[in-house]
Amino acid sequence: MGERIHGADKSDPTALSPTTGTRLRRIRIAVQLICLALFLWLFRITEYTGADTIPWSVNLWFRLDPLVAASVTLATRTVVTLLWPALIVIAVTWVLGRVFCGWVCPLGTLIDLWDRVVRPGKLRAASFRFLKYAILILVLVASVFTMQLTGFFDPFSLLVRGMTFSVDPVIHFLVTGMFDWIYLNGPAWLSSFTEPVYDFFKAVILPYTQQLFFLSLLSFLLLAAVFLLELAGPRFWCRNLCPLGALLALVAKVSPFKRIPQKVCSDCDLCRSACLMDAVDSQGRVRTEECTLCLDCLAFCPRDITTFRFTGSRSAPGLDIRRRQVLAAGLAGAALPVLTWTNAMSNLPNHRVIRPPGALPETDFLAACVRCGACMKVCLNNALQPLFLEQGVAPMFSPVLVPRLGYCEFNCTLCIQVCPTSALQPMDLAEKQAFVMGMARFDKNRCIPYADQTPCLVCEEHCPVHDKAIQLETVEIQDRTGQAVQLKLPYVVTQRCIGCGICEHVCPVQGPAGVRVESRSPVMDESYYSY
Repeated sequence: MGERIHGADKSDPTALSPTTGTRLRRIRIAVQLICLALFLWLFRITEYTGADTIPWSVNLWFRLDPLVAASVTLATRTVVTLLWPALIVIAVTWVLGRVFCGWVCPLGTLIDLWDRVVRPGKLRAASFRFLKYAILILVLVASVFTMQLTGFFDPFSLLVRGMTFSVDPVIHFLVTGMFDWIYLNGPAWLSSFTEPVYDFFKAVILPYTQQLFFLSLLSFLLLAAVFLLELAGPRFWCRNLCPLGALLALVAKVSPFKRIPQKVCSDCDLCRSACLMDAVDSQGRVRTEECTLCLDCLAFCPRDITTFRFTGSRSAPGLDIRRRQVLAAGLAGAALPVLTWTNAMSNLPNHRVIRPPGALPETDFLAACVRCGACMKVCLNNALQPLFLEQGVAPMFSPVLVPRLGYCEFNCTLCIQVCPTSALQPMDLAEKQAFVMGMARFDKNRCIPYADQTPCLVCEEHCPVHDKAIQLETVEIQDRTGQAVQLKLPYVVTQRCIGCGICEHVCPVQGPAGVRVESRSPVMDESYYSY
């Protein structure tokens, strides 16, 4: 047998030597940066750039997310085939531990980079670690009752939504504003120098068009909070709050790949004090479920005895959550859906909540949608916007069509293509063009031909539906002078209207349009739609 120091068998071919571990640590940093670059590249190409299709891989990160897969499966009672890559992450975690958190997760990498800018706090108490398990239980139990809370806590949802709603629009506004100012006010030689720079920014960094979103400030504050928590302690979000990390920790608990020695040396405190994940408990035991295999301990071990290898020995028993905390989180997860169902706001019909094309029925849609913001990001007319509290807390951040801001392009299926959970059902262009999102109705008190007896054909001219969903009826009326004149009055052919919203968008009436699109619902009495 080879030399054994504190349980580390130096002759074990599966063990990592300190030198090998140091090299792997450098490789880990390189892999982190590559995964971050991949995330940013996929984020950038998840938008309309003139093409009718978007690569399937743009929603890769959500498809790799086991938390998304678990919550959507529980909420919809179906297995979404798009989410099968999450099983790969589970399998790798079962074999190697929480390597995804330490090597792959782009939010974790951004937090590590942020720590190089600010000095993380020194709060390392394990008393907060139960929170991530409590949040995980809350999310999964609520999913059983079809209430989807993943979008509020999932790291990818927070990151993508924050970047889509706030970071991207701000960058576009500031960069284009700066170059526009140089072009208009700067000397000619400077403008000729900045043109290729601006072309590079447009091709690589800037979004295709300037987009504006509701809830941009709130989305930014939620994302910023993840980084500001570093002022309390290193990787505070990852250690204490991330439900995806909690789910992977449960799987990593039984991983055979462990740090050796599994208990730190009694005369050295470096393993405990230097570990960013605070993976060493108060008794000096290394908790496999908290270790993200960053391999930093291989570098700062003064005796070069730390290694990682496959072993059958058990890790430190127990998780950092008590039975009462588990019970409380489970009861909260069951109570929230009930409180939602009995909330008057969530049961108040809102005919202005128009879902994107391909959307499942409302209850199923809210169960499947993880509020990632991808469909809103690719909407070429900036028509999809996040819902706030109009229907209560549960639908918050889910997408709705706002026709006054934009309309659903008749020949576009991009939002359907990027949805990672099939909340927007896959369909081809012909099916999408026949999908009824809502119904247009004329407000006779605001529509120009009805209210002012003045000709206006804008809505009829722009209607993209074959054979026109908006038709014109010629009637004879008396004008203000008492003379008989002919006037064309618009009306909706309900069997043809799909609720794309272009008629409301182009309506020249200031303020609320003379024609309004409402969500798909049973046809109501015409007097209701006369407003």
